[in-house]
Amino acid sequence: MQQNDLSLPSGCVLRRATSGDMWSIRWLVFSAKLDPTQLHWQQFWVIECEEKLAACGQLRQFSGVQELGSLVVTPAWRGHGLATFLVQHLLNTATQPLYLECLGQGLVEFYSRFGFVPISFPDLPSSLKLKFRWSELAKKLMRVPVVFMKYQQQC
Repeated sequence: MQQNDLSLPSGCVLRRATSGDMWSIRWLVFSAKLDPTQLHWQQFWVIECEEKLAACGQLRQFSGVQELGSLVVTPAWRGHGLATFLVQHLLNTATQPLYLECLGQGLVEFYSRFGFVPISFPDLPSSLKLKFRWSELAKKLMRVPVVFMKYQQQC
């Protein structure tokens, strides 16, 4: 899947987040019940539709790797291809091996379309194990359906 095959709906624009987006990003992430840590607006890309924040996602920096995280689309804009466009953009922007964690089979299938493959906790780089240790604990103790994934570049 190439980014030039994708387009945003009319009235939508992809841009780097600014300091003025900080509270909107936080609200989106909290409303989606995603990891509220490391929400640094400088790491975010946003899609603005009709002059309102409609989607966001970030590349978190770790030692030797990046994590695709905080990907959220507002309910009003779901089903318009914003998440697909944003993931493809983040993949094209990533400069180091890329990982993510997600909940549930639906998200595993979504990210698999881009070349992400499930991996086990022991296969995570050490710089991510510290961050994902609570997710792994919740997976083992409470059967939370957490899946760790690594991006495998598609040929």
